[in-house]
Amino acid sequence: MHGVVTTATTAKAKAPETLRCELVSWAQFCALARQLALHVQASGFTPDMIVAIGRGGYMPARLLSDYLDIYNLSSFKIEHYRRAQKQAETRIRYPLAANVEGLKLLLVDDVSDAGDTLEVAVSHLHERGPPAEIRTAVLHHKTVSSFVPDFFAAEVTEWRWLVYPWAIIEDVSGFIRALGLVDASLARMQAEIEAGYGVRVPAAILRDANTLISGNSENLN
Repeated sequence: MHGVVTTATTAKAKAPETLRCELVSWAQFCALARQLALHVQASGFTPDMIVAIGRGGYMPARLLSDYLDIYNLSSFKIEHYRRAQKQAETRIRYPLAANVEGLKLLLVDDVSDAGDTLEVAVSHLHERGPPAEIRTAVLHHKTVSSFVPDFFAAEVTEWRWLVYPWAIIEDVSGFIRALGLVDASLARMQAEIEAGYGVRVPAAILRDANTLISGNSENLN
């Protein structure tokens, strides 16, 4: 089936009770995006269009658009589906609408993790074109990935789940649920999440995540 790859469980599908994580700040993200843009520029590759993989590629693609002075920016969305007793499926949720035939494309995501997302994305672009050329760019490339992007700002040799600033509420909400911490005290949330995931989450983020889960912002201190 076009646009579908089966893969092992992804960390985001359901947060386990323990998982090695790293928080990526907005400042770190901006520095990584700048470095990524410099790599693309130094290569001599000048894309006609930047294409973001939603949702993780939206923010990196926007900054690359700024740094590389490329106004043609489009996107499509990939999702991971899980069915009972089956592996997860990576598939196109919302296809690319732009006409990319004959264009040089820079395909952008936040991270190359398992590699299935980028594999499906490249296949989708070929089906929508064909484009003249596709090159891929990510902020972080994990060496366990089956897909090696053309450009990356940082290499991750020891696997860990990267919590990006635009997804921190989503990820932290998953941690809170997995550890049974809904409406627990902020101190307990902070301590148990640090013990289980190796990151110290700011109290304001914990409060917001818990409020969005339960609707209760009272007595969290």
